Amino acid sequence: MSKLVLRNVSRVFGEFTAVENFNLALEEGELVSLLGPSGCGKTTTLRMIAGFMTPTAGTIELDGQVISSANSSLPPEKRQMSMIFQSYAIWPNMTVAENVGFGLKIRKVKPEEIRRRVAEILDVVQLGALSERYPAELSGGQQQRVALARSIVVKPAVLLLDEPLSNLDANLREEMRFEIRRLHDEFKITTVYVTHDQAEAMVTSDRIAVMNKGRIEQIDAPYALYGRPKTKFVAGFIGRTNFVEGKANGEAVHFGGFSVPAQTLQAEGKLSPDVLVSIRPQSIHLHKQNPGGGNGRCCVQGSVLRRAYLGEYWDYHVTLPGSAQLLRVTARPQEVFDEGQPVWIEIDTAQLTVIS
Repeated sequence: MSKLVLRNVSRVFGEFTAVENFNLALEEGELVSLLGPSGCGKTTTLRMIAGFMTPTAGTIELDGQVISSANSSLPPEKRQMSMIFQSYAIWPNMTVAENVGFGLKIRKVKPEEIRRRVAEILDVVQLGALSERYPAELSGGQQQRVALARSIVVKPAVLLLDEPLSNLDANLREEMRFEIRRLHDEFKITTVYVTHDQAEAMVTSDRIAVMNKGRIEQIDAPYALYGRPKTKFVAGFIGRTNFVEGKANGEAVHFGGFSVPAQTLQAEGKLSPDVLVSIRPQSIHLHKQNPGGGNGRCCVQGSVLRRAYLGEYWDYHVTLPGSAQLLRVTARPQEVFDEGQPVWIEIDTAQLTVIS
């Protein structure tokens, strides 16, 4: 039996539908991210799970029991859930230890047990030496660890995180992604993580549900989601990609400037006459000389239209012969090509993904 299940959940505000026919099941100990742009319904979904908002239709179940429906809703304090907000919501007048132990105190846990559990969790989040400090004396990353410790120490059935890293700078966000994943691996708490940051979702999640206009476009493991997106929205939202239109004609699919055997693209079934594929920039390579084809690779001549050096890689835009199509290519720092320079474009056809 799944730990947390959302069945046909919808939420309507007047004439606006924020979440529509949403279905999701989380297994015990799984971390699933709700990923999407602002306004896609991910925070509304999280608030319905937490009990702060009642669904207009559908049900939410925890351990097989309905906790939310259009007719009734279990109060948040009775759901055995912990939630971490963007603002952390830690008490400024309490020390680190008092903040972390606050939930246990409310639950009337014995003082000796509170001290023991607080000391244990502070060691886990590497804040043991800061237990008597106040929030104003902590960095943003340390405050985030306090919020995590406070949520985990009560041993919730489900942990809910609403864009918890949005207030941190880039370096701290990167550090805390791994910290959240480490804590999840240690405690195995069923977790729903809301974010608009692709990197956060990729690092922390067992599965990612990509949302668009209140619906799930695709839910999959990070690697599968990136490597085999099923819709144009998912392909464009998860990382960068090139969309190339082609025409299926007999045994080949003809794109602007190059062709690919139809059988290469038929993993999901018969091709339609009009084909749209996604090609990731790192699946294309540039050469000064013709590298030759074969082994699932096709080569075509083109030229560099523009370029940008981004430190870790070059970002090239290249043109194909007889086509208005531009391809974006990621190249290593030492692979330097000038604007206007003729190049050979090598495409790994095994990495072409047909978009429905």
